[in-house]
Amino acid sequence: MTNKVYHLSSCDTCRKIIKSLPENHNLELHDIKQSPITLEELEEMYQLSGSYEALFSKKAQLYKSMGLKDQNLTDDDFKQYILEHYTFLSRPVFIIDEKIYIGNSKQNVENVILALTK
Repeated sequence: MTNKVYHLSSCDTCRKIIKSLPENHNLELHDIKQSPITLEELEEMYQLSGSYEALFSKKAQLYKSMGLKDQNLTDDDFKQYILEHYTFLSRPVFIIDEKIYIGNSKQNVENVILALTK
């Protein structure tokens, strides 16, 4: 399995994180706006994370504007929204050596860098 990062090239935070990675990181970059994630890719992320909610960004402006925060969403709802619009994927998502790292927290980025330097 190829090590990958699902990101948004127009996102300053994603760009900054990718730039901070070790130079020889050999990650395949997947821009989710240019090339939307497939059901198969989302299923792989689900297998590694254990839930669609973990992959879902509640910071997305669409989440608030659509009133989703006031609804009781199921895992299937989270899955559907992620497939419908790239903004609902919590970014970046790294898959490195069969492990998944979701989001841009400082701790998560440190864990990604650690995984890439092994």
